[in-house]
Amino acid sequence: MSFQFKPAIREKVGLLIGLAGGTGSGKTYSAMRIAAGISGDKPFAVIDTEAGRAKHYADQFRFDHGDLAAPFSPQAYTEAILAADAAKYPCVVVDSMTHEWAGEGGVLEMQENELDRMAGQDWDKRERVKMASWIKPKMAHKKMVQRLLQMRAHLILCFRAEEKIEMVRDEKTKKMLIVPKTSLTGIDGWMPVCEKNLPFELTTSFLLLASAPGMPKPIKLEAQHRVMFPLDKPLTEESGKLVAAWASGATEKDAIKDDELDAMLATLEVKTIPALEKAFGTAYTHAKAVKDTRAMNKLKVTYDDRREALSTI
Repeated sequence: MSFQFKPAIREKVGLLIGLAGGTGSGKTYSAMRIAAGISGDKPFAVIDTEAGRAKHYADQFRFDHGDLAAPFSPQAYTEAILAADAAKYPCVVVDSMTHEWAGEGGVLEMQENELDRMAGQDWDKRERVKMASWIKPKMAHKKMVQRLLQMRAHLILCFRAEEKIEMVRDEKTKKMLIVPKTSLTGIDGWMPVCEKNLPFELTTSFLLLASAPGMPKPIKLEAQHRVMFPLDKPLTEESGKLVAAWASGATEKDAIKDDELDAMLATLEVKTIPALEKAFGTAYTHAKAVKDTRAMNKLKVTYDDRREALSTI
């Protein structure tokens, strides 16, 4: 087996931007400003779990609106987001992503239902199987994140944030004190309500506070993105324009266009596994030849899904 290195080239990158905040933090407004900058003269999509609150901004931004109702399972979010991606919106805002974790039908409720299924009201058994009850809900969440990483559209995920406190012992007085809870994702006790690792799986993520609406407090902000999100100013359309330009890559002359990729994916809609493998091999070889990582990832995910479906027939 030979191992080869090639010059590294930044190719077209799909953006995953996270904004977390409590009431009055400017979370939704900031998300729409960034989305408008990314989308330019095209409308963006908003997936709304907040009873239509996103429509309050209909006079300020050009977007198409869709309501997502309970149950808020990872699969439901995936289907809604993929529908927006299939409609070829340049950017999709999800407000709020928190329900996928802590809403009706979300991961926490899925785990509780799984615990009930495994142990019922046997409290000793519930303790024994508690860790095992997380397996299916966590797998559903991970599968959703994997799908998000294959998106054509850029994604802006809004999360609710809650203020948390904890008890700590003062080393001098030895008294217990109530202080803001510290965490890798929190600032001044404010923490995003979501799976704890999700903000770090995104391209960049910020916490917004009601004391300074729209001002980004970085949870994850890599060096190459700092100029796009100045921390001394509110988030604006300019941040969206800058990060979209960065995501487009240095060149796209060999990139597979959306229509061509759709046609390649359509060739995988066959009825036998041998035919699927042949179609996938042809399409993947072409995507690899033009070094289109996005197309290769999308083809692989579609192939895996289609093969799984055919295996059950």
